[in-house]
Amino acid sequence: MRILDKYILKELLGPFFFGIAAFSSIFIGTSTLFRIAQYVTKYGAPITTVVKLFVYSLPGIVVLTFPMSMLLAALLSFSRLSSSSEITAMRSGGLSFFRLTIPVIITAMVVSVAAIALNEKVVPAANASYSYIVRYEIEKQSRPKSQEHIIVKDVKGSNIERLTYAQNFMADTNTMNKVSVQEFENGRLVRVQSAETAKWAEDRWVMYNGTITDLSTEGKVGRILKFQEQVMPIEKNPQTISQEQKKPDEMTMQELKEQIAVLKQEYVSTGKYEVELYQRVAIPMASFVFALIGTPLGLSPNRSSSSIGFGLSIIIIFMYYTVLTISGALGQGGALPPLLAAWLPNIAGTIAGIYLIYKASK
Repeated sequence: MRILDKYILKELLGPFFFGIAAFSSIFIGTSTLFRIAQYVTKYGAPITTVVKLFVYSLPGIVVLTFPMSMLLAALLSFSRLSSSSEITAMRSGGLSFFRLTIPVIITAMVVSVAAIALNEKVVPAANASYSYIVRYEIEKQSRPKSQEHIIVKDVKGSNIERLTYAQNFMADTNTMNKVSVQEFENGRLVRVQSAETAKWAEDRWVMYNGTITDLSTEGKVGRILKFQEQVMPIEKNPQTISQEQKKPDEMTMQELKEQIAVLKQEYVSTGKYEVELYQRVAIPMASFVFALIGTPLGLSPNRSSSSIGFGLSIIIIFMYYTVLTISGALGQGGALPPLLAAWLPNIAGTIAGIYLIYKASK
């Protein structure tokens, strides 16, 4: 790495870490602490539980601030270099503006990859733990709750043995409706059991009014048996099944893909899950997009003030997340393809960033 690259990187890292602290403080102060205070006043949550909630909320907040901090860092660092005429001196030495942006772009890509990894390995588990504490330690929900689109997986080793889907679960009657049970042997689907309803009776699930379809090794239908009443081949009780259900932000990308595949088999809309899946990569990649936008914008001499740079960052972030929210809603509703809905803000931002860099290089 050349001395110049190290110098620009040093200028970049200070504002970047400041941005993480500043934006995280905003999110924590306006949202997280308010919710935690409600749990304390309404349910009398003890201090140890409150601390755990606070810790589990941090990964999702910090990852969300990476793109914002990258934008602020690019703006402030190049604003300072421009105001002190260092950019002019560098370009007088024969360096193009595009060459000066390389350390910023590389740093932004590293930040994006790190955010994707955290989004996959840390954030879903932290969100799931947060929800578990709220539901079972603070609100003390001892009974299962009614839920839509129930999916239960029975796995042995690395192979799935059974995959159960129900259109919904009604907590007041301990009943699942529109049930489908797929059974596998060595990764091959061998049997499908379907029923109109399944009810928890004493210590087992009983299915009513359904069929059993056996499949051959070629995947063709071997035989079909109808039944009025049949013991369901799963042993998990309603409480366990309810606890295993996850919201989209509590799933890893692999779990989201599995959820989407199951729902598609049942002809259920998967827009919400697909948009969430694609945003797991698209939102972290906003660090790269914001670096493209912030670097040329920082060259204007009248933006040497930190307060102006911070204010401009807020405006750009607001515009980005407004487009992200609208396109995400359109993707979930089916008006836009989920992939396009997730990446539309990044596509628009990349085009704007390339144009700004082109103008700045002239």
